[in-house]
Order: sequence, then structure tokens, then C-alpha cells
Amino acid sequence: MVVLKIYSRRVIFLVIAIVLTSVLSTSGTSHEASGTLILEDAFTNVANGWVRVERWRDTDPHFAQEDFPPDGRGDHDGQRVLFFGTSRPHSSRFLLYYAPGWDSAPRAVPVLLVHGANYTADWWANPGESGVCGALACPSTGLMQYLSERGYRVFALTFPHKQGDNYFWAQHIYDAIQVIKAKTGATQVDIVAWSKGAFAARMYVSSVRTWNTPYAGDVRRLVLIGSPNAGTDWTFRHGWSHNFLIWPECGGRVNGPSPHTWMVCFGIWRYHPELSIYKTQSGDFFPGARQMVARWDAIYPVPLWEQDAWSTYYGGQGFYTQGYGIQFAMDQGSLVSVVPSAGIPASVKTYLLSGGAANIPGIHNEHTGPSDGIVFVASSSSPTGIGAVGGNVILPSLNHLEITWGNMAMAQIEAWLQ
Repeated sequence: MVVLKIYSRRVIFLVIAIVLTSVLSTSGTSHEASGTLILEDAFTNVANGWVRVERWRDTDPHFAQEDFPPDGRGDHDGQRVLFFGTSRPHSSRFLLYYAPGWDSAPRAVPVLLVHGANYTADWWANPGESGVCGALACPSTGLMQYLSERGYRVFALTFPHKQGDNYFWAQHIYDAIQVIKAKTGATQVDIVAWSKGAFAARMYVSSVRTWNTPYAGDVRRLVLIGSPNAGTDWTFRHGWSHNFLIWPECGGRVNGPSPHTWMVCFGIWRYHPELSIYKTQSGDFFPGARQMVARWDAIYPVPLWEQDAWSTYYGGQGFYTQGYGIQFAMDQGSLVSVVPSAGIPASVKTYLLSGGAANIPGIHNEHTGPSDGIVFVASSSSPTGIGAVGGNVILPSLNHLEITWGNMAMAQIEAWLQ
């Protein structure tokens, strides 16, 4: 009787979520961006080798306060709280970081570094700060110093929401470029973007938009690192494995989207819609992750020997979990089919850099096909929709995180920017 009561309750939540999908879905109507940029504050006492940070606000009314997990796992910490003025900033705000030599280095074209989910601009300057860098020993300097020491004028973004809507991220990439152009006198910038940030950067140069600004012709070269160009299903592919790093009752604390709303921890069913990838009545906490979801089960079969693999991927009740499945998440706003169809203009020479080592410590690495531990190589190296591919390199010894700071990766990136 207890099992039947729990099951029926989750069916009710499924019906509620289906209704909410139609109510909360983003309108396809296109509007023009109407905001202006306001410099709210500036800081010169900055950690990790940066020389300046500015907080900017885009006044466009389409920006909203996005949902942060209530237990604080998605909050900003460290100096970012000082710079934003809060641990949960409004999504109209972003931070622009300046590297040494930004105003004097000899390279003519500035470089904008765009981080991925759960990280900040400091990832590019100190991958070891977070303690999760893809290796057991983490470096204390990164691509920022590597490029700055070689004469590049380097800038980087920190987004207000670590898992935020990629339409917002794309607009802030445009905003940051406008500031950089005004400060340096350059007419174009080079973008080096990683993972979720690469997806958002690609959205900008492809003019994938609702209300946000279309591509303004201001990008010379685009380097996409570990980008889910053809999407990713890693969140859904391995049953309940990821949940142990997420579900608090199971000891989890990671700010990552779960494919489930229910899970058993120590014999008790726990309900956490706010930790799931879906939009629910509790809110929408991981919109950017959902926009990058795509099915890969037709190419790499789902590993059905893993616990609750079928119900996790296709939706429904498992032995220890319940979720709505990957297609439900995609129907709530995946952009994977939209972005390649929009296409990157041939005027933007684009480079693809992929890792090939599925060996990230502490997580369930993607093992059902060649991957960097998170993104299939076939996705990160996909040239579909790219007008001019300048290079497409796979570094088999580096994983999804190392591909941003490993020596071979940094040397390859710098070679493409010359």
C-alpha cells in the first residue's frame, strides 16, 4: 500500500508538471533588445592575477531574477559576492574581468574568455580555486596568464547565474563585447568559450534569439572548447548515479541538475523538484542545462545495466527514483536543434577543441561512447552549422575540465588566435 500511495502521488506531480510546461514555456515571439548598459561599480583589489573587475547592468526589461536553489548551492562565493553585491544577483548584471596588459599588450584583437556552468571568470586564472579541476593536482594559473604573458589583451565574464538561461548569457556576451570595444578601440574580438559558455557564445554569433540582440559582426574568431554542439544527454544516461553528488539526504551538494524529482536515500523517498532539470511548480533552477539536452540513445544505447537507467532516460517510476525523462526536458526548451540550424556565419572563423579522456575524478564519467567524461566527442567536434571551420582538434589525453588549462590545449588555443 505504501508503494502504491507513493507512486500515485508522483503521477499527480507528473500531471502538474505537464500542465506547467505549457504555462511556463517561453514564447517564440521575437522582440528587440531595448536596454542600455550601466557601469555600477569597479574594483581593483582582485584575486587570482586580475587587475580590474567591473559590474555592469543591462537595463533591458526582459532580464529576470532567476531561481537559485534554496539551500545556497548555486550562490556566488568569495570575492564574487563583493563584486555583485549579493550572492544571488539579478540576471541583468554581469562582471567583466580585466587581465594585466589589457590596455597595453601588443596584440590588436582582444580576447574574451567565457566560462562554463558552475564556474566563474576565475576558472581561467586559477583552476585550482574551486578544488574541482579535472585532476588530482590542480594548477594555480590558467589560460588568462598564458595568453596575457604572450601579449594578448584578455578579458573574461562572470555570469550572474551559474546555470542560467543561455539567452541571458548570449546577451551578456554581446554586452561584454561592446564594453571591450569601447575600452580598447578594437572593432572585433576573439571569443574563447568553454562548455555551456561555448553553447551561449555560439547562440550569439548565430543570432539565436527571442528578444536578445542579434549578431553584430564583432567576432573575428570563435574557439569552442568541449562544446555540446550536438547536445548532451549525460544528465539522463546513467540512472541514479549523478544523484549521489546532488541529493542532500544522500550526502550530495553539487549544483548540478538531477534527472529526477524523487529518490530514495537511506530507505526513505525524498522529493526535490528544485534540484531537477525540469521546470516545475517549485521554479526553474537549471534552465541553461535543459537548453543543451539532446538524445543520443539512437547512436549510443543507454546502459540498461545501470540502476534505474530505463526510467531515468525515458521517464517514469524506477526502483529508487522517479523522473519525467529526457524528452520531457527537451520539450521544455532544448535549443540543440535550433542552434546548428541557425548557423555560424562564414565570416567568423570557428575552431573546435575536444578532449578525449573520460577520467574526471569523483564523477560517473561518460563511458558509453568516446567522450571527455561529460560530452561525447561526436558532439563537441561536430562541424554542423559552422560556416568556416578553421580547426577541429581532439586531444585524447585531456578531459572536459583539463581541456581548458592543459599545456597542449592552451598552446593549441593560442596558435589559433595568432
